[in-house]
Amino acid sequence: MANPSPPFATAIIEPQYIAPGRNHVDLIITKERTRGDNFTVTDIKGNIIFTVKSSRVTIVTPRQHLFLFDAYGNPIVHLRRALLAANDSWEAFRGKSTEPRDLIFIRKRSSLFQLRTKLNVFLANNTTEVCDFKVKATWFGHSWDVYIGDSDTVVAQINKKLGTIFSREKYLVTVSPNIDYALVVALIVTLET
Repeated sequence: MANPSPPFATAIIEPQYIAPGRNHVDLIITKERTRGDNFTVTDIKGNIIFTVKSSRVTIVTPRQHLFLFDAYGNPIVHLRRALLAANDSWEAFRGKSTEPRDLIFIRKRSSLFQLRTKLNVFLANNTTEVCDFKVKATWFGHSWDVYIGDSDTVVAQINKKLGTIFSREKYLVTVSPNIDYALVVALIVTLET
């Protein structure tokens, strides 16, 4: 990690998804070859931590939906792409809900035209114009850093490994201690979906 981790624990999705103390979390997110945007999230030993399943976009349901499940198949986060949003915004809700009281965060582009991806993340209780987290891509667009707000504090790093005919697309992720890695996974699966 380029910068030290923050001195506080940040439980946004669930406290169980925070690596305590000085331990960072390494994850591998694999995009499945099946139709849709489905992902499997494992630790470096190959243990499944999360799965992500997409719903089909139809005339009846014109929005894109992604569902983040824990290793036991329990729904943790429902990600919903905003309908016709020019700023590519996504909303995240607890479980399978879409109720305003279950809103966790909103993720949107920082500006309409971008040479490289810059996303702002606003937690549900944020009533200011200042984002809680920021995601910035490198110039080549195959890696991203997650920052706390507008600071220089990097709390997660994401590197994309392109797939081939024989291998699947993968994201190698390192999350700082005391940061909710379920939140980071939720952000990653909306990056190129």
